[in-house]
Amino acid sequence: MGKFVLLDARLFAPGADLSGASNKIELTSEIEDKETTNYRSQGWKEVIGGLGSAEISAEGQWEAGDPSLVDDSSWASLGGRGPYTVCPTDSVVGALAYVTYGMRTDYKVGDAVGEVAPWAGTVKSSWPLVRGQIAHPPGLARTTNGEGAALDLGAVAGGQRLYAAVHVLSASGTTPSLTVTVESDEDGDFNSPTTRLTFNAASAEGGQILRTDGTAITDTHYRIAWAISGTTPSFMLAASLGIR
Repeated sequence: MGKFVLLDARLFAPGADLSGASNKIELTSEIEDKETTNYRSQGWKEVIGGLGSAEISAEGQWEAGDPSLVDDSSWASLGGRGPYTVCPTDSVVGALAYVTYGMRTDYKVGDAVGEVAPWAGTVKSSWPLVRGQIAHPPGLARTTNGEGAALDLGAVAGGQRLYAAVHVLSASGTTPSLTVTVESDEDGDFNSPTTRLTFNAASAEGGQILRTDGTAITDTHYRIAWAISGTTPSFMLAASLGIR
């Protein structure tokens, strides 16, 4: 990916797509530097890495009146933790995505008379910020069982984890139920897939994030799959996968 102008960044909160209400999204990730300077440091400070942290800050135009809108979503998540996915350019399958599990720490609304009603908020991480890809795009309704496209993420080394986030953006029907799994295989054909992660069944808007236990995975390709039940069920979702 070469240089580009920010025109279509995407922001997914636990159960809402806030992209259309956002005009600024910033990601920060840092590692604390802990000084270890001693008499053998040759007159230069020495440091080692301490605790890591990540932060997402965003702002835009205020809207309310539905769980998918920024005010309803922000109040529901304030003080709570959930998955957040940010895409710099778009949210098509394979698009670059940054994923974390974090707490919504603040929410700000309001401005002077005559201004477009704004909002601003911050998420602070409880898990690492993971660089990955979109595994399922928003805007595509799912009504029956299926599988997503294969992503070539590479093998998971020992001590690394596979991370997966699912954002259920809408749910309709009578007793609708959506169960998402993450599968891996040695190539993109998925002739003998292995289930790596299984999310809790979802029946309404919301988000979940899972990660593996740090055991190495030699498979290199990954996809999500979903099982849907209920009477005339329909779900809109976005999903992201990454390794760290």
